[in-house]
Amino acid sequence: MRGPLVNKLSLIFGPRPPLNCILLCLVSVCVLIVLLSPFSSTTFDSVTSYAKPDVYTNYRKLKEQARNDYLELKSISLGANLIKDIGLCGKERENYVPCYNVSANLLAGLKDGEEFDRHCELSQEHQNCLVRPPKEYKIPLTWPAGRDVIWSGNVKLTKDQFLSSGSMTKRLMLLEENQIAFHSEDGMIVDGVKDYSHLIADMIGLGSDTEFLQAGVRSVLDIGCGFGSFGAHLLSLRLMALCVAPYEPSGSQVQLALERGLPAVIGNFISKQLPFPSLSYDMVHCAQCGIIWDSKDGLFLIEIDRLLKPGGYFVLTSPTTQQQDGTTSTKKGITSSSLEGFTKKLCWPLLAQQEETFIWQKTADSQCYTSSSQDEIPVCKGNDMQMYYQPLARCISGTTSHRWVPIHSKSDDLNSTELEIHGLHPDDFFEDSNFWKLALRNYWSLLSPLIFSDHPKRPGDDDPLPPYNMVRNVMDMNAHYGGLSAALMEARKAVWVMNVVPLGARNTLPLIHDRGFAGVLHNWCEPFPTYPRTYDLLHANGLLSHIASQKCSMFELLLEMDRILRPEGWIILSDTLGTIEKARTLAAQIRWEARVIDLQNGSDQRLLVCQKPFVRK
Repeated sequence: MRGPLVNKLSLIFGPRPPLNCILLCLVSVCVLIVLLSPFSSTTFDSVTSYAKPDVYTNYRKLKEQARNDYLELKSISLGANLIKDIGLCGKERENYVPCYNVSANLLAGLKDGEEFDRHCELSQEHQNCLVRPPKEYKIPLTWPAGRDVIWSGNVKLTKDQFLSSGSMTKRLMLLEENQIAFHSEDGMIVDGVKDYSHLIADMIGLGSDTEFLQAGVRSVLDIGCGFGSFGAHLLSLRLMALCVAPYEPSGSQVQLALERGLPAVIGNFISKQLPFPSLSYDMVHCAQCGIIWDSKDGLFLIEIDRLLKPGGYFVLTSPTTQQQDGTTSTKKGITSSSLEGFTKKLCWPLLAQQEETFIWQKTADSQCYTSSSQDEIPVCKGNDMQMYYQPLARCISGTTSHRWVPIHSKSDDLNSTELEIHGLHPDDFFEDSNFWKLALRNYWSLLSPLIFSDHPKRPGDDDPLPPYNMVRNVMDMNAHYGGLSAALMEARKAVWVMNVVPLGARNTLPLIHDRGFAGVLHNWCEPFPTYPRTYDLLHANGLLSHIASQKCSMFELLLEMDRILRPEGWIILSDTLGTIEKARTLAAQIRWEARVIDLQNGSDQRLLVCQKPFVRK
């Protein structure tokens, strides 16, 4: 792709100007910048300090244009533009998720279920192409309607698959001609999702599920979430419910939950730990999630114990059958007696049981695990906060952590003592919070007219307020302390954030989870475990510089961002000028509409605001 300046040169020198002419122009522009610059020692790749943004406006514009011309010519001389425009992938990749290649895993000798696990190290499927949407794809409906109705062409679920699904699925879904409607009132296990939620609240001693927050339950890990109706109800109660389910080539639980705009991520209980630190969740929920909990000598239950905070709850609902000896077993072969043996070793008393639903509560006493009767499962040694797909471990985690605080003792906002546990001074935390409140206001003032220009108000409609217009979820790809998520919540935006802490950066994920937010640890040199077209807005502050320090490819990262962003979705990148200019060049090759924003605060920082087009073929 050639810039306007190159097109002008073509008119003078012909379609292929000689190299010496280009170099001559390059030298001329360099001289121009030096003459205009008040500081001759300033390099061209850096941003000079501006005195007052409202003074020397024409001077600044002239200087910025000269600099952009220089960077464009420099990229030509360095051969950066030799990368051709990126083409579209084939139809077979419409729902492509990297790192889940069962055939390659089997050839590598993986077995016993590990062939279905995530193995990026075995993936040899790198193709520089853009994952295109299905032929029948439509922009998702806005919230709140979009939580309960999705376009059937947006997900890989056929009518035959729906008709062959179980009765529970049919109660939750109704397939119209081109839509799937989720009827949360029509029944999930007990008379309805709300009734089921009330049942759980009653079993843990609450008067209503509206009291979950007062009881210390703010974050819920929903394993094998079906299509997200239970999580959608919890989200309406202001709880953060994250769905985790295995990768599926079709009919995916995670894909449908994300298409509804609900929090979800691909994750397996097979051989590796989930990418969360210890003591992350107040409740873990499994309703017919298909996991045989007493297999592998209880390793899966030990992983649940690792994820649960002290005093947290494990809720298990599964169809059961009565045996002749009076014991109860599930269709998967789990007996109540075998689970009881493991839960006693884990210091989980059975809090309540009603028909098919069991609730255990994790002990708040860390000494329970070191008593003589609990020596069958040892306590883990060392720091286990930086867990990234490590093998499942047969040991108890978190007992020596300063974060061992019972859920009913936690306050809504982190106090100074809790901040110090995370190595943060309250003043620094307060400054970070104020920064993101201001940044959010700036982002919304930038995006609002752009979004409305793409989706104009219809006559007679009330003015929609962002993000109700088109933004339901945000991925903060370098989340730091979770400040953007907190700012969105404080501003009462109807949007949730997936906070991602990059591997190799300061691990702030425990802090993010202690704030009650959703978050994962991730290596951005690898693809993210989600389906294509699942996020409305991607935000990354300083991530491009970080991956450069990790010797990773910016080009591959932007391709991955294009994969997980829905058509007409938005990208906001914040980084240094040179990094942003390189990203702008690559964004053009990926077909994004890109705008560079000068913050005009005298810093080296720039914003790159992009929109992914709706490309059809």
